[in-house]
Amino acid sequence: MPDPISVERDGHRTWLKWHRGRRTATDPVFTGRRIVEAMALGASVEVDLVIHADHGCAILHNLTLEAETTGGGRVIDTAAADLRQLHLRDNAGQPIADKVMLLEDLCALLSQQHPHPDALLQLDFKEDAAALDACTIANFAGSIGALAANMIVSGGDARAIELLADATPGLRRGYDPCYGESLALLQASGDHARFTADALATDPKADIIYLAYEIVLAADDAGFDIIGAIHAAGKRVDAWTIREITPTTLSQIDRLLALKVDQITTDDPEGLTMALRA
Repeated sequence: MPDPISVERDGHRTWLKWHRGRRTATDPVFTGRRIVEAMALGASVEVDLVIHADHGCAILHNLTLEAETTGGGRVIDTAAADLRQLHLRDNAGQPIADKVMLLEDLCALLSQQHPHPDALLQLDFKEDAAALDACTIANFAGSIGALAANMIVSGGDARAIELLADATPGLRRGYDPCYGESLALLQASGDHARFTADALATDPKADIIYLAYEIVLAADDAGFDIIGAIHAAGKRVDAWTIREITPTTLSQIDRLLALKVDQITTDDPEGLTMALRA
């Protein structure tokens, strides 16, 4: 079986993004070996960032430690040295051998085995601009350094993404409008064209627009090609997140591929690749 990197459909290539560093549905999240593997293969892979007490970023999704690690309390109140001593938990909540990584730890791993030229690591910043200070921004940029060409910083707060990207030469940026006021307006109005225009105007320098796949399909049901509109603006579209591979999600994936989505975020890239080949 080929590595779960992308799929070709009607002359269009769609990347399969390894959500939270997972190759398979049974993988624990955010392990260094899987992230390094993905980057060496030339895959697209995503990790999350939250700020810790020493003005840096931990590779975690939640603002608190209990669910993902053997620790407790808020990440922002926890020192870097203490975070590095915590073990990650598997999908059943049991501790595993792998420990929590900080952004600089992951970058050090990637520097030892340089990523494939096609590889792209999405750094999904889970906080807003108010959480950033000059020290945190400088540490972020310093950690990434020469790896910026293989990375993109993303999030739902365009100002935060702008601050991080502007401090890091060569780093691409992405914007996710599926939160807060933008999403509330869409839910109230059903106006997909306005939602798309607002997203493009909010971060005109974004390379990728990240959209919940349900929004992409709802727009299609309403007769609006949201992917085509974003392509017309010179940007790519990531549709997130396919959690499981089932007959229902495979039907949805077929629709996304027909609409020429550029990337599909999934917790099971390997399972999806096998299902599409079958």
